[in-house]
Amino acid sequence: MSGMHVAVLMGGISSERPVSLSSGTACAAALEGEGYRVTKVDVGRDIGQVLSDLRPDVAFNALHGPFGEDGTIQGVLEYLGIPYTHSGVLASALAMDKRQAKLIASQAGVPVAEAVVMSRFDIGNEHPMAPPYVVKPVREGSSFGVVIVREDMAHPPQILTSSEWRYGDLVMVERYVAGRELTCGVMDGRALAVTEVVPLGHGFYDYDAKYAEGGSKHVLPAEISPKIYQKIQSLAVKAHQAIGCRGVSRSDFRYDDRFSEDGDLIWLELNNQPGMTPTSLLPEMAAHAGLGFGEFVRWMVEDASCLR
Repeated sequence: MSGMHVAVLMGGISSERPVSLSSGTACAAALEGEGYRVTKVDVGRDIGQVLSDLRPDVAFNALHGPFGEDGTIQGVLEYLGIPYTHSGVLASALAMDKRQAKLIASQAGVPVAEAVVMSRFDIGNEHPMAPPYVVKPVREGSSFGVVIVREDMAHPPQILTSSEWRYGDLVMVERYVAGRELTCGVMDGRALAVTEVVPLGHGFYDYDAKYAEGGSKHVLPAEISPKIYQKIQSLAVKAHQAIGCRGVSRSDFRYDDRFSEDGDLIWLELNNQPGMTPTSLLPEMAAHAGLGFGEFVRWMVEDASCLR
């Protein structure tokens, strides 16, 4: 509905602030192109007062990371009665917590890697599981704080117990799954295309591979068998529904097909606030389905509500 006032929530106070500013800027420009009246809001701790004064018709949530996609801002918007995009309070909190998301997905029949959640200080000098394994902060996104421990490492990396670590004390230690990086978007409960992400000059799909120009190559649609392609789409929808997501989400997978076509297919995590930058995966998937960027963000605004 053109003329509607949309507040694009961006920036914020998490480590992912730069990504959010990029996402928000792109979405705000696209929404203006669709005829909406747009106010860009750099979210701070006074956001409740700012939104009360602004009184937008809809809040477009372009925040990433803690406070933006973990149920916190969603709770503020519910309290203020402002319809918003993406998932609601509970689904956002669950999706952001890797332990809870993995537990729920696993119970819904989605294959996950073996993992243990522990304090980073308990890791010490002994490997918590046989390497190779991955250490991830329980509540971060954009690959912040992800450490890969190789087979030839005699002990866990010292950074995990260092005072320089700033990603929270609770970490997930997860079996390293070799193979290809695949991802699948879900929109309105239906799977979009499957993309293979090929990092260029990076060991894995880290922050720079995700957001730097030329950091990765996106193969869309992924060049895998129709059987595996459809299985990934099915599992992405299953995870989206089990966690209770609304609007859009994106599930990441690893697929090891070195020894057989069926291979080892593992769901890694669900992103309930996928990036909306020019190099982001989800807008590319939408475009592959025939939905231009402007149409895509317009659909999100039209889908916005409270009590999500």
